[in-house]
Amino acid sequence: MAAQGMLLPNFYSANPLCSPSRAALLTGRLPVRNGFYTTNAHARNAYTPQEIVGGISQDEILLPVMLKNKDYVSKIVGKWHLGHRPQYLPLKHGFDEWFGAPNCHFGPYNNKDRPNIPVYNNTEMVGRYYEEFRINKDTAESNLTQIYLQEGLDFILRQTKAQKPFFLYWAPDATHGPVYASKSFRGKSQRGRYGDAVMELDYGVGQILSLLKSLGIDNNTFVFFTSDNGAALVSGPEGGSNGPFLCGKETTFEGGMREPAIAWWPGHIEGGSVNFQLSNVMDLYTTSLAIAGIKAPDDRVLDGLDLTPVLLNNSESLKNRPIFYYRGNELMAVRLGQYKAHYWTWSNSWEELKTGINFCPGQEVPGVTTHDQMNHTLLPVVFHLGRDPGEKYPISVLSKEYLDVMNNIAVIVKQHQKDLIPGVPQLNMCDVAVMNWAPEGCDKLGKCLKPPESNPWKCVWPH
Repeated sequence: MAAQGMLLPNFYSANPLCSPSRAALLTGRLPVRNGFYTTNAHARNAYTPQEIVGGISQDEILLPVMLKNKDYVSKIVGKWHLGHRPQYLPLKHGFDEWFGAPNCHFGPYNNKDRPNIPVYNNTEMVGRYYEEFRINKDTAESNLTQIYLQEGLDFILRQTKAQKPFFLYWAPDATHGPVYASKSFRGKSQRGRYGDAVMELDYGVGQILSLLKSLGIDNNTFVFFTSDNGAALVSGPEGGSNGPFLCGKETTFEGGMREPAIAWWPGHIEGGSVNFQLSNVMDLYTTSLAIAGIKAPDDRVLDGLDLTPVLLNNSESLKNRPIFYYRGNELMAVRLGQYKAHYWTWSNSWEELKTGINFCPGQEVPGVTTHDQMNHTLLPVVFHLGRDPGEKYPISVLSKEYLDVMNNIAVIVKQHQKDLIPGVPQLNMCDVAVMNWAPEGCDKLGKCLKPPESNPWKCVWPH
């Protein structure tokens, strides 16, 4: 893709966690605006089992809804993770088809040995990860990625035959715990189970691009590859790598939010090009609408910008565009140009506090101690990411460089916070019965779980 398209090294997710990032992708809005956050605790990442009763707000206008203005047919294949109750599922928010998982862990939460995750075909539950799709901790073998691939290819073929414009949101989850690969790829990489899963995903992307070419629609199809958050370092060898960047998933250091990104559109995007424009997953909403010739909604604030000048003309016309790093409703950091200012720094998680496992093994995190979950620095910690992409060497607060940078960033932060109207937090809802909830259709398969004798999850509300 990179050889035939454009590489974007300064591309970011909207959050260091999967659910808020996916909500931002499909709405073009920061999670703090679209409501996909919680205020249950300071700077808390959302979408834990306590909050899984919530989901994407009915007031948000998702990308597939907008694309209907030009008769696009839309399908999501793979992970949804924007709520698992009926009112939150994809077909209620503009998608015409869905094959995949809502990512609701019903019953006792166990993401490794026996992941209790249902798989849907549109509105019908057709199985669960660890049974019908054969994921287990011993073999890490499953044909689910191949099924996801075939679902995507079949959709493209059907829409092309019908001469209908289409939007395919292909979101496989093989590299998320539990890591899995099919028999053809298991044990074939030099990187263990994780490498096998990546190899299979790479194959899948190649099959999709090859099909577009064979159908003769590659010059009329915009394809974008990226991720929802940085690698989860706590997963060790069964997780990914964030290269030179500090920390990973759940943190607002570069390892948590800077993502691989490739734009592909033969005949429109220059092959082998690289553009260093600061860009964000929310830009895909606005950019997709621009490519489809659809006016973006004007009744709400959109955080995504139209990247077509960047992609089609290889320009860097959005030079003063900032990147905002959020956890919950707290603005953690801001990047402007090559400079990044941390207002809050964080490297620990609830899991880390309980287990002692460091999310940033072997890495020193400025402004954070291993004993505190959160440490508020009196002055922002500033890095120059051009000469220090690993965020190892803070700029001296006594230097002219620091003062100049903070003067510029302070103006942007003040305006941003002045204009910000947070959405209603959809993930503040806390329902202790949610762990006993079973998805619709499970009775037809005999897959409804008996409620556990006691529920280990407790609702924690701020005093």
